[in-house]
Amino acid sequence: MRARTLQTIQLALEAVFALCICLALFAPFSVNAQTKAKPAKQKWVTVWAASAQGPYPFGNPSAQPEQKFAFPDPAAGAEDQSFRMILRPALWGSRARLRFSNAFGNRALVLGDVYVGLQRYAGNLVSGTNRSVTFGGKGNVSIPPGEWMWSDPVDLNFARKSAAVYLDGRKLAVSFHVTGPSGPMTWHAKALQTSYLSAPKGSVHSRDESEAAFPYTTASWIFLDAFDMMAPASTAVVACFGDSITDGTASTMNGDDRWPDVLAQRVREKYGGRVVIVNAGIGGNRVIGPADYAQNPIPGGPGALDRLERDVLSLSGVQTVIWMEGINDYGAASASVETVTAGYRAGIERMHAKGIKVIGATLTSGLNSTIKTHGTEEVDAKRKETNEFIRRSGAFDAVADFDAATIDSATGEIKLEMQPNSTIGGPGDKLHPNRAGYKAMAEVVDLSLLTPRAETASAVRDSNFGAQVED
Repeated sequence: MRARTLQTIQLALEAVFALCICLALFAPFSVNAQTKAKPAKQKWVTVWAASAQGPYPFGNPSAQPEQKFAFPDPAAGAEDQSFRMILRPALWGSRARLRFSNAFGNRALVLGDVYVGLQRYAGNLVSGTNRSVTFGGKGNVSIPPGEWMWSDPVDLNFARKSAAVYLDGRKLAVSFHVTGPSGPMTWHAKALQTSYLSAPKGSVHSRDESEAAFPYTTASWIFLDAFDMMAPASTAVVACFGDSITDGTASTMNGDDRWPDVLAQRVREKYGGRVVIVNAGIGGNRVIGPADYAQNPIPGGPGALDRLERDVLSLSGVQTVIWMEGINDYGAASASVETVTAGYRAGIERMHAKGIKVIGATLTSGLNSTIKTHGTEEVDAKRKETNEFIRRSGAFDAVADFDAATIDSATGEIKLEMQPNSTIGGPGDKLHPNRAGYKAMAEVVDLSLLTPRAETASAVRDSNFGAQVED
């Protein structure tokens, strides 16, 4: 009996040994098969944008601090000083690239010591996250007037799944140093986001993790106009194209509650990282801008058709555009409805040629606005006629009825609770909806219209929104 038990044990040990040998032999083939598996297809996706609207100081900033100490001579622009631009990406990834614009400059823009890191608070960075950015392998770049430049890819290796704090909602700090005088600065006036500036004629501070060398603030984005992340190839970008109501006038400073922001939250909940919302609005913008903008800039920037290529079509991964614009054509330029709707058709044709779906958003009321040019019965009549075109002409692929979401049918104005200004307080101007109004607008967008094309099973559980970081 004892001998039989020992024999059984011996046979079992031999079987285990044989299994180990088999595993050792076949493991290399298994690992090799995994390493040869094709990686998921990826592409660049624009996750943040700030449409270049003109040379500083032409623009309509909100809650702008005094800028004369940072930029004493607007024509000279910045001079030997460091910038720290704060932005919130709509999607996180571990590989990024940045676009800088000198669209409205009259001389070469020389940038050096470009860095990107994770904002901790104010102008301070999370220790160890600041990463150097290069251009063609070099640490500086010269951007000719009228042009823009993408950086080399940069690894954001702090955005990893094993860390402790989720990145969704966190912000990046893009720091760079302007060498010499920049000349006229290309900017986006209405950031509704605080960024940080060093004093002019100073040392380089881009790599500093502390905000100590950045005593001045701005509520605008300057030179930086787009930010891309590498993402699954099925990721879709939705560009919100328009004027101050898309740009967020009267929403909350640093609150990220413009209607595109609220829409972004909705698509995150429904699609995860498969749909990205970016804002291509400019305060004061028109469908048909002044033909002589280059010689005589206005605060509203070049017209939508003039800026369409740079601010929408050149962005990475755009599949859909939501276009809300026209009230400034009527209020500021006294344009006809026929002129604006012809502009719509021209823009739609260009976007369709790129395979982009165009959703028309109806114009909200400005009746009796304190902005006198926009508050008249004549402008309101044109607005209503335009909305009928958007709803019924078939020119757009679909409609988002912002007017229906915000109108007070008894008065013809936007609803009372949507009037007070959320940025600076006060009663509001009866043209720009507040935080509550923007929320109502975003909630009427049919999310099924934004479904990404060519979805794959691997994209359904996109992990980019699960990226984490240690703080």
